Amino acid sequence: MIKREIITRYRGSFLGLLWTLINPVLMLSIYTFVFGAVFKVRLEPQNSHLYDDQFAFAMLLFTGLILFNLFSECLSRAPGLILANINYVKKVIFPLEILPLVSLGSALFHTGISFLVLFAFLLIIGHPIEWTILFLPIVLLPLVLFTVGLSWILASIGVFVRDIGQLINLILTMLLFLSPIFYPASALPESIRDYLFLNPLTPVIEQARAVILYGQPPDWSSLALYYLFALFIAWSGLAWFKKTRKGFADVL
Repeated sequence: MIKREIITRYRGSFLGLLWTLINPVLMLSIYTFVFGAVFKVRLEPQNSHLYDDQFAFAMLLFTGLILFNLFSECLSRAPGLILANINYVKKVIFPLEILPLVSLGSALFHTGISFLVLFAFLLIIGHPIEWTILFLPIVLLPLVLFTVGLSWILASIGVFVRDIGQLINLILTMLLFLSPIFYPASALPESIRDYLFLNPLTPVIEQARAVILYGQPPDWSSLALYYLFALFIAWSGLAWFKKTRKGFADVL
């Protein structure tokens, strides 16, 4: 189903699956040109371990956007997943809970392509590929668990409350600017920096940048807490979905 989801998205287009590669390449090129050449954004040395050059901000921005897009794609689609697959609701033996997993698998495919583009970009500009990049799957896993847990909850609520999709899009837009995507967390004053970490996207974005760009291992203590939180959300989301599934057929 994940394979069909990916192929269907690009079916009929001239370049087909090549768009999965073209899109991140174009976006990274635009970020590098706009923020590096036009606005000439530079990071303060005390706020970044990156080289203070025209590519530093683009790398930070692109890394944050990759993770936000994974989160955003799954949650924006979640409220309509059941509504878009009503035929499956009538089939008692079909496990409806895999529909958010299919959406997640498709998003992870595009995330993987974007990371490959980022790694290739690092090699082209001469930035070292740090050995700490091996920790990236460990850093991403709690975000995956957290995302699928919320997807189960939203997919269920979307059956009963159709307006939830509009609300989620609004919240995602707010999170785009309330997450350390267009800036590193270290750029904020200490008085408000702690509040930024109440955003569930902040820890994973910061730690992904640490293992990819800074050559630093993850902060294991905060990562362990994030795992516990993500596991709780995933378990709660699946339990909620299974409990409310009984009412899907009556509503639809």
